[in-house]
Amino acid sequence: MDGDFRLDLSEVTRNIETAQIVCLYFPLLRKTLLVDTRFDVEDGPLVKIVPMVDSVEERFRTLRRLRPRFPKPDSLTVIPWPKYVDSLVRLGIWDKLIARVIATGDKTAVRRCQEALDELRRLEMEEFSHVIRGESYHTVWQQKR
Repeated sequence: MDGDFRLDLSEVTRNIETAQIVCLYFPLLRKTLLVDTRFDVEDGPLVKIVPMVDSVEERFRTLRRLRPRFPKPDSLTVIPWPKYVDSLVRLGIWDKLIARVIATGDKTAVRRCQEALDELRRLEMEEFSHVIRGESYHTVWQQKR
C-alpha cells in the first residue's frame, strides 16, 4: 500500500502548518482525523476521528455541528493519506501536526492527538484483520473446489 502512492510531502507540510483546520483522511479506513486548531477561552482545539464525508460542504456542516460557537474557518485543508498510519510518523508529518497543536498551548489537545494516533493504528489493524479473514471483502478469483 505505501509504495504505490506518491505524496508531495512539502505541500502536505505547508498545508498542515498554515490551515486552521486539517482533515487528514484515510480512504482504507473510511475515517478522517479532524484537527481544528481554533480555540477560545471556552473551547480548546478539536482533535477527533470522524467518518469520511463525500464533499467539503459536508465537512463544513460537520464542523458547524461539532463547533457551533466558531465561525466558518478561514482555511481548511483536506489531505488524503493512502498510506499506512505509521507512515505519518516515519515521514515526519505527525511531528508537524503535533507542532500545530502544541502551539495552541492546550495540553489536553496534545494528549488527544496521541489517543487519535493510537485509535487510527487500532482501526488499521482491525481493517487488515478483515482483509485477511475476507470479511467485507470479495475475492477476484474464487478457489476451485
